[in-house]
Amino acid sequence: MLIVSPGQFVRMLRINFVLMHHGLDDIIFTTHLFRPFRFLMYLFPWNWVARTRQPRGVRIREALEDLGPIFIKFGQMLSTRRDLLADDIADELEKLQDCVPPFPGEQARNIIEKAFGNSVNELFAEFELQPLASASIAQVHAGVLNSGEQIVVKVLRPNVMPVIKRDISLLYIIAELAAKYSSQLRRLRPVEVVAEYEKTILDELDLMREAANASQLKRNFEGSADLYIPAVYWDFVRKNVLVMERIHGVSVRDISTLKEHHTNLERLAELGVKIFFTQVFSHNFFHADMHPGNIFVDIDDPDFPRYIAVDFGIIGTLSQVDKRYLAENFLAFFQRDYNKVARLHVESGWVPSHTRVDEFESAIRSVCEPIFERPLKEISFGQLLLRLFQTARRFNMEVQPQLVLLQKTLLNIEGLGRQLYPELDLWTTAKPFLEHWMEEQVGVRAALRNLKEEMPYLLEKLPEMPGLFYRTLDRMAEGDDREKQLLAINNLHHQLKRGSRRTIYAMIGSALIVCAAIIIAINPGSHFILFGAPVISWLAGIGGGGFLLYALQD
Repeated sequence: MLIVSPGQFVRMLRINFVLMHHGLDDIIFTTHLFRPFRFLMYLFPWNWVARTRQPRGVRIREALEDLGPIFIKFGQMLSTRRDLLADDIADELEKLQDCVPPFPGEQARNIIEKAFGNSVNELFAEFELQPLASASIAQVHAGVLNSGEQIVVKVLRPNVMPVIKRDISLLYIIAELAAKYSSQLRRLRPVEVVAEYEKTILDELDLMREAANASQLKRNFEGSADLYIPAVYWDFVRKNVLVMERIHGVSVRDISTLKEHHTNLERLAELGVKIFFTQVFSHNFFHADMHPGNIFVDIDDPDFPRYIAVDFGIIGTLSQVDKRYLAENFLAFFQRDYNKVARLHVESGWVPSHTRVDEFESAIRSVCEPIFERPLKEISFGQLLLRLFQTARRFNMEVQPQLVLLQKTLLNIEGLGRQLYPELDLWTTAKPFLEHWMEEQVGVRAALRNLKEEMPYLLEKLPEMPGLFYRTLDRMAEGDDREKQLLAINNLHHQLKRGSRRTIYAMIGSALIVCAAIIIAINPGSHFILFGAPVISWLAGIGGGGFLLYALQD
């Protein structure tokens, strides 16, 4: 039984009051719960006379701002989906990305001084009380360090934690009700999704964690011409205050300025896709809050622009299994191998094991086939996902909470690409990257890399094998079931023999390959002939490769 605390009940009343205050009564009374009471709208005094209202987009934005961080973030996510929203609403929700009403600069200064135990005048050479930008969780002030570097100071909103925890508890109640009373919503695993979201947004409230995320991303893209990450000044980082290098660029949503400087928008759009797949599949560490308010463009060289990212509070990672299934799914989609897509969904457990693959394949084909060979401006991933969910409902497919951040980021990337260069061919851009990544994971190169990583461990444990074998036999000798003991001994003996043989083959193979490399290095100008050093190097290399492959398959 669900128990709603008095505080949660008051919060629900407050939400409804805010919606009515901003003239959104119709939203309340079109919900399933309140629809029977729609007649009550006409009992409210403010509905008795005609009144001048703000445009609907403004009313929705202001209501979300009044409701707090959770609702603001929801508006930020919607703002990137112009294919799903009317332009007037999308234009207003876009202001939630970095134009949320700020809190007073004096209050920000007090938070900084309390965090460092020192006055702002001593900490910094300059500090601007007027914020540069303000968002749902924090706001940013410009400044200059005493050593001369230009910086931005990010300060958490005061008392934001209780508000977020209160709204998260409400989301849990809604999710539990949805899972309890709707079989279709239960399949979406709403409680697990809320739990994943709770973890994400609570992590965002720790600016020490954000600083660590920024440092990791900067290392991942060190020397890259594609993406720049500003530096963190660790001496000025606390849980609620973060000081970073100040960057200068054009907001990615300022398309007119980008065009005025003749920026190569096609490269920029392709770069966004490349950076996304690099972060997900190569680094397994991706910026998961890539709405336009957090992305800028360096246009010093308009022909070769690069991205600049800020705000690293939300970072996503995937397990190796999820990465593998995702990559194979993407490639199968690109190759229109719908049978493989269906089989992968069954193998991964995303749909029940009893699902008929041929039926699932046919359903996926009917959704995906119409979208291929079309430019991005004619494709809506939002609509595609809705149709896929409708299809998945028939096959009891469950939402994977660990993939929610990835799906959100992919939708942001699509919205960004749609604005920059609508002619972008997402399939052509992404397919080569995924094919290369798969080759790295399953080819001979991957096998050799895995062997190289495991070799020190195998060599380290090899001397322990005889002692382990003796202790195991000794323990077994004290047992009662002689038949099971003998069987276990034979199995253990076989495994040890096999492991020893694999190690020997691997060592021989590695030695032959090293010999081949030495011979080639000594005779760099030699050509392939039927005698002499070159043929020896070739035979040694081929033989070494054969031994390694045999060791892996043995």
